[in-house]
Amino acid sequence: MLLAADIAIPSAQPILFVEFRFLWIFAIIFLVHWALRSNTSRKVWLLTASHVFYTCFFIGNPLEFFPNLFAGAWDRLPVGWWFPALLWGSTIMDYYVGIGIEEAKTDRRKKTWVVMSLLINLGVLCFFKYYGFFEENVRMVFRYLNLEPTWEPLKVFLPYGISFYTFQSLSYSIEVYRKHLPAERSFLNLAFFIAFFPQVVAGPIVRAMTFLPQTLTRKKLADVDVRACLVMFLMGFIKKSCIGDTLAQVSDAYFADPDRYDVFGTWMGVLCYAGQIYCDFSGYSDMAISVSRLLGYELCQNFNFPYFSRNIADFWRRWHMSLSSWLRDYLYISLGGNRGSKIFTYRNLMLTMLLGGLWHGASWNFAFWGALHGFALIAQREWQRIAEILPKVERVVGYIAVPLTFYWVCLAWVPFRATPIYQNAAYADNEGQPIPLFYTAGGFQDAREHEMVFPAASLGRDNKTGNWVVKAQDGKPESVIEMRLSGFDVTKTTLRSMVFFQENGRKDLGGNFCLVLLAILALVHWINSRNLLSTWWRKIPDWLFSAILGSAVSLALYFKLVVYKQFIYFQF
Repeated sequence: MLLAADIAIPSAQPILFVEFRFLWIFAIIFLVHWALRSNTSRKVWLLTASHVFYTCFFIGNPLEFFPNLFAGAWDRLPVGWWFPALLWGSTIMDYYVGIGIEEAKTDRRKKTWVVMSLLINLGVLCFFKYYGFFEENVRMVFRYLNLEPTWEPLKVFLPYGISFYTFQSLSYSIEVYRKHLPAERSFLNLAFFIAFFPQVVAGPIVRAMTFLPQTLTRKKLADVDVRACLVMFLMGFIKKSCIGDTLAQVSDAYFADPDRYDVFGTWMGVLCYAGQIYCDFSGYSDMAISVSRLLGYELCQNFNFPYFSRNIADFWRRWHMSLSSWLRDYLYISLGGNRGSKIFTYRNLMLTMLLGGLWHGASWNFAFWGALHGFALIAQREWQRIAEILPKVERVVGYIAVPLTFYWVCLAWVPFRATPIYQNAAYADNEGQPIPLFYTAGGFQDAREHEMVFPAASLGRDNKTGNWVVKAQDGKPESVIEMRLSGFDVTKTTLRSMVFFQENGRKDLGGNFCLVLLAILALVHWINSRNLLSTWWRKIPDWLFSAILGSAVSLALYFKLVVYKQFIYFQF
């Protein structure tokens, strides 16, 4: 968050697992970690490395940052350079909360401690993640009442990974309160658990109950399955850089201008996004898990072939498993779970999915996405009740359960992906047509090239109209960025084509090439789900494994896009 009127330097770029610079960084971390003898020195090293890794997401190049900091050149510091302090603050607070809960003599005092943890952790998360959403909706109410809001909006930026490490830290306090876990007396162990760099910015959301016991024993390199880790990391790299980023070119092209494409193009755009978000996020999880295992620590599984689910409940047992289990154990059960009437249970299901949707982003689109999944979970429970009476009908529906579930999941992905499309008359193509723009925390970017064209430093908002204004600079006059399509408009246009097969335009999107590519990916995905290729590489000699691995890496680098794309879940 920044309260200043202008922002001179954009936020630093995060370090991606698919970049070569990460391989050099990890090589240093790996070698020093295993060279150290004692368990304590290793944890100190990994804690230090984790915080340096996370801090570099915000400060950029240390050789440029620290001279500017010590010289007091605040206008030259990147946006959010102090965000790493939030991670330390959450860690320190929950360390003392855990001890306070354990030493409290009465249930009332214990509840006071855990409520404090909830209020502070969720309060910080809500401010950074939802202030803009709240402020925008308040403005809409004012305009609806024919009142003109006159206050200047704050420019609030979302710190990387705050949703993940906040939930992780909260799980510790809640488990201590529930007496499932003793309070951690070692600040080193708790800080290491919360900040462990493979998963700090995009999960998996690791439970204190599963990770903290791992910090008590000294790891042995001989116990690390290096071959499996290398294969898993490469698979994650291929998912993200070769498949996910390639599919993103198709889905981004569609969602940048949905009213230009026909029904087939709409389906290709949505299916490519379904493949993109799975490959992107599961690829990150694979790399995070493999990196953690190379250091001797185990993270939880996060995906289990979710697109082969037979119903929505099965989908949520397979998709983003660390989040879905967190919502189930700490939100759904806390609301009462299914320990009441049917209406009470369905209310809890819907509230859980609505809040789960808003966890992903501060937008009504995400709430709509959560509501669709909540409705599907309720419908599934009703169907199970009916199926007990009509077993033959259940058997027939069972044959189409997987494609039917996948169809609903794809429909729900539409509002999840749909974002407002803006345009600026001064930023146009060779034919003078305005180029679609997407708004991000750093400003407006070209929907085609993903390059920042109107950074936050040059932007302001008109208090009366709510339009974004590009301030005059470098001799260019002030101009306005107008919304061409809202996220709701994009969702409505896409769903109308997917459900009712209405043509929105005449343009094709990739044609048969996309269809063949998606079919091949689906076949490979199915083969992997049957574990048909999961063991052969364990049985071959080391020299042959090295040769095959090297060839696979070369092939992956050949098909990788030249431009690095951020992981989708970095925004959450």
